[in-house]
Amino acid sequence: MKAFHALPADELEATLLAVCAVPAWARAVADGRPYPSRAALLSAADAAARDLTWEQVCQGLAAHPRIGERAEGDSREAAWSRREQSTAAGGTDERVRAALVEANRAYEEKFGHVFLIFASGRTQEEILAAARERLGNDEETERAIVAGELRKIALLRLERVLDGLE
Repeated sequence: MKAFHALPADELEATLLAVCAVPAWARAVADGRPYPSRAALLSAADAAARDLTWEQVCQGLAAHPRIGERAEGDSREAAWSRREQSTAAGGTDERVRAALVEANRAYEEKFGHVFLIFASGRTQEEILAAARERLGNDEETERAIVAGELRKIALLRLERVLDGLE
């Protein structure tokens, strides 16, 4: 925790925005320093993510590539995205990959934003099944799910930041 607390404000802001591209979330987490423990930091980050408005969730969504698309660039966020999708959406089953492309298209047509899912540890087939299932949701239900997925991704990434600072 010492290394996290010692980060200069501008470096911390950039790091937190790579974790979750929502300035209000990054500010809330940064403003809570110093945290008495890792658990307290993660709890505060979780609470800040739960408080995001739909507009703020959309800010965060804008930083995520479509499932199955390789995030470009050398930013920390792009590297995390590639890692998170590597075992799942980046698999070799062309039939499932094509079905994911179609599910992404249908999802974006219906909801107006990318399909976001916590992909770490999931197979292509699991992601495809979730996309198809979520296509049956109404907008309010789906917004709650998307906000939850964004929160889970942010917390995983924050854990990685903390691991890298130890």
